[in-house]
Amino acid sequence: MSKPEDNGSTVEEAAFDRLESAVVRLVGELQDAQRRIDEAEGRVEEVEARNSEMVGLVERFTENPADAQKIMGRLTSLEAQNEDLRSRLERGREGVERMIARIRFLENQG
Repeated sequence: MSKPEDNGSTVEEAAFDRLESAVVRLVGELQDAQRRIDEAEGRVEEVEARNSEMVGLVERFTENPADAQKIMGRLTSLEAQNEDLRSRLERGREGVERMIARIRFLENQG
């Protein structure tokens, strides 16, 4: 027969192992999140630098700084729309690929 304290010890060890696994996963996810944050901050800095250069170029080719700001605002809006459309296209492609996989699966079943 097993001793009651052995069962308690085993339960505690199992609980500790689960907790340790959860902490290890959490630390990994935090490291991954920090890496993505660092990458995003780098991209933001690059975009801000490019935008600053673009504003300078647009101002050189327009006589009115307000026109330059209007053009840059429109450019920013178009870039955001373009990114949204790319994202939608990607999601659409993924959906189509899932449907094709289902069709192939059904064809193989029949």
